[in-house]
Amino acid sequence: MEYHNPVLLHASVDGLNINPDGIYVDVTFGGGGHSKEILSRLGPNGKLFAFDQDEDALANALPDERFTLINENFRFIKRFLRFYGVKEVDGILGDLGVSSHQFDVAERGFSTRFDAELDMRMSQKNDLNAYRVVNEYDEDNLKRVFLDYGELKNAPVLARTIVEARENRLIKTTDELKEVLAKFLPERVRNKILAQIYQAIRIEVNQEMDVLKEFLEQSLEILKPGGRLSVISYHSLEDRLVKRFIKNGMFEGEPERDFYGNFSVPFKTVGKLIVPDQAEIKINNRARSAKLRIAEKREKKV
Repeated sequence: MEYHNPVLLHASVDGLNINPDGIYVDVTFGGGGHSKEILSRLGPNGKLFAFDQDEDALANALPDERFTLINENFRFIKRFLRFYGVKEVDGILGDLGVSSHQFDVAERGFSTRFDAELDMRMSQKNDLNAYRVVNEYDEDNLKRVFLDYGELKNAPVLARTIVEARENRLIKTTDELKEVLAKFLPERVRNKILAQIYQAIRIEVNQEMDVLKEFLEQSLEILKPGGRLSVISYHSLEDRLVKRFIKNGMFEGEPERDFYGNFSVPFKTVGKLIVPDQAEIKINNRARSAKLRIAEKREKKV
């Protein structure tokens, strides 16, 4: 399995402020790059748990007695850590988005470069796939997907065009989808718009925004006071959720004020937003849109 270089490797692991005897979680194992780096900084008593819902990632499991790979979606992080007797951890790392491997395997349907069946599932156990979204969603739901997750201003007409086209024949492949939407893909912005369309469908298929929210809320529950959260996001929808949760400990509304009128928030931001330098982007094109945010869980006030 070809997995490309992990993004912001040292910065994201540095952000965890590793305790050699601590317990850590890599919620997006993939090719194992971040996990290897975490393990290199752990002592003999340290522990690392990793999550990946993609069965392909199991081939990369690390032969280390300190390491446990869990083949599940990280939205279930609290449940599965409890299964292993873990209630609190010292740090959690998440590298969000689709792995390079998933993009490069044509039949998975993630990439705009290849023709493939409409799939886009990060886990083959999921019932919902891109085919069902494109062929079974009604016009309003398709419009919602393209507007909310692709931020496409012409979402209504894209949805209507798909609904009209599938009345004649079902849309089975990525090339057929491109053909149906060809008039909305002028050459100069073709790749950009296609990326937004694919992103929208992929997020819906994998419930990525719901998964991220559930994960962030649980991370707050299982991190020890002083524990670190290190999250790399790749598009504005993810980054806005991460930024807001780190700032307020919630996704909507404002946090409560304490007795003195100050906001009572569970995290404190560590450092500034980190983005890859040009040298890393040159080596790993996937890094070009990456944003790393690091937070530390505050000690409880007595």
